Amino acid sequence: MINITLPDGSIRQYESGISPMGIALSISEGLARNVISALVNGEQVETTTPITTDATVQLLTWNDDLGKKAFWHSSAHLLAQAIVEFYPNAKLTIGPAIENGFYYDVDFGEESFQEKDFEKIEKRILENARKNSEFKLYPVSKADALKEYAGNEYKTELIENLEDGEITFCSHDNFTDLCRGGHIPSTGIVKAVKILNAAGAYWRGDEKNKQLVRVYGISFPKQKDLTEYLNLLEEAKKRDHRKLGKELGFFTFSEKVGQGLPLWLPKGTALRKKLENFLMKAQQKAGYEMVISPHIGHKDLYVTSGHYAKYGADSFQPILTPNEGEEFLLKPMNCPHHCEIYKAEQWSYRDLPKRYAEFGTVYRYEQSGELHGLTRVRGFTQDDAHLFCTPDQLLDEFKNVIDLVLYVFSSLGFEDFVTQVSLRDPDNKEKYIGSDENWEKAENAIMQAAEEKGLKTVVEYGEAAFYGPKLDFMVKDALGRKWQLGTIQVDYNLPERFELSYIGADNQPHTPVMIHRAPFGSMERFVAILLEHTGGNFPLWLTPDVFIILPISEKYQEYGEKLSKFLENSDIRGLIDNRNEKTGKKIRDAEMKKIPYMFIVGEKEAENGTVSVRKHGGEDLGEMTMEELRERIIKELEVN
Repeated sequence: MINITLPDGSIRQYESGISPMGIALSISEGLARNVISALVNGEQVETTTPITTDATVQLLTWNDDLGKKAFWHSSAHLLAQAIVEFYPNAKLTIGPAIENGFYYDVDFGEESFQEKDFEKIEKRILENARKNSEFKLYPVSKADALKEYAGNEYKTELIENLEDGEITFCSHDNFTDLCRGGHIPSTGIVKAVKILNAAGAYWRGDEKNKQLVRVYGISFPKQKDLTEYLNLLEEAKKRDHRKLGKELGFFTFSEKVGQGLPLWLPKGTALRKKLENFLMKAQQKAGYEMVISPHIGHKDLYVTSGHYAKYGADSFQPILTPNEGEEFLLKPMNCPHHCEIYKAEQWSYRDLPKRYAEFGTVYRYEQSGELHGLTRVRGFTQDDAHLFCTPDQLLDEFKNVIDLVLYVFSSLGFEDFVTQVSLRDPDNKEKYIGSDENWEKAENAIMQAAEEKGLKTVVEYGEAAFYGPKLDFMVKDALGRKWQLGTIQVDYNLPERFELSYIGADNQPHTPVMIHRAPFGSMERFVAILLEHTGGNFPLWLTPDVFIILPISEKYQEYGEKLSKFLENSDIRGLIDNRNEKTGKKIRDAEMKKIPYMFIVGEKEAENGTVSVRKHGGEDLGEMTMEELRERIIKELEVN
């Protein structure tokens, strides 16, 4: 007999060899009907996998993220099966589950795969799914695996990098694929599917390799779930920050300036400045000092920090100066500069913590195929800060940073989030710098701080920065999509590499601990997410133009200007629409620009010294005096 520990802490005894599905059946048939995957000792397995020793088991359904992962991974097999049935000469490569759905990278050879082909693939997937074939995972020797894929150089490359004895195939119906596992019980669970897109993707993400076709899809256990998702996609298209950014005149791109280098237009700049001022005010209250560092740095700076060894080959290449052998880099990170700012003086433990903040622009050479509006760019500004403290101060400083991030989120309407503790990959420690002792201290500090602040956390291994673990804030937007916004990192390693010190109470030098933090992450990405979260309908305090004045004819322009100046004297800024257009068109245009307040002025208003007030969205607030209007707006601004 073996002991099985369930998520509620209860322990049940079973005969050795019981499967997760067997455990589900022993609890209830209703549960068993819904179980599609399982975790055994933290590892995702098939529901038929025998369990032969004491173990912790979590049964997964469609409502679990890992349940969806198994569902979508299995659907990728169905996609691959349908593709080879229509394109027998196509070469399959990899097909993982992703956050929403799945994809499969395919070499179609001389054949083309286009949007007109999506429907036939969808139909064939559902035809094959209805056969209700079981997914069967089984081991294969390396020699047999290589023989099976003798004509597929992509699968051959994958197999050659695996050890004999760890290779498995998965079969269902008449289709077999190289796969490490994690499937739903059978194909019949898949009831609805949609091919979403087909795009180019280089094999292994390397531009030197052949470009493949990446076929994206999504599937669901019910047709109504797919319908809801497609409706959500339509709403997401309306909220696409690239579309809204253009319509609202926030930013643009220029091929002559360069891909991935956004140009901020006046309205977008006004929004950014409001966000920066908001955070600067909060930082000043929390004891931060603003600093400025240059956009470039000597190559040796990034060699010392480890950034050059880690990212140098994939970043912008060094800038050569007239002095032989002298090289500079576009700044990829602000932290090495801040280390040197700290090092400019000798500090005592009484001086700590030192909290340096900067809206620092950095540059990273992202692949052109990965660039996407403001969310993936080559030049971006981080709301960066680095705190240097004693080990005894670390926990309180970390908790104070958590408070700052939570304040930012609540002020901007991001209420639905979880925190992710991002730790080292324990099986691949060579990816990281620093000693095991320092990593353990840093990881323990993060987990203790998150627990003491009562945060809902998940742990992800392998997601740490190369110099330290992180607490990442995973936020859901208005459409239910997850974004990583805000990060706090504990770093024992950079202070050692830069030989930073402070004089302790014992009058001896000690190495400080460093906290990296960025509540917004980057201004570019944050504005993009904020645009899509709000649909461009920002809170009043963030709106570049609070109002637009609409004179009903040329005769009332002077009164409109008087109103504008009156409001501007109270630092309430907006526009006047003096075009020779009908009032209805002016209102429609103002609605398109998402301006919060429309002030309509004509003969009655000019005579009475009043304003007809209309809110964005169509709400008519009637007539107000200028003073009443000003007080209303000031009160609304004070809320934030």
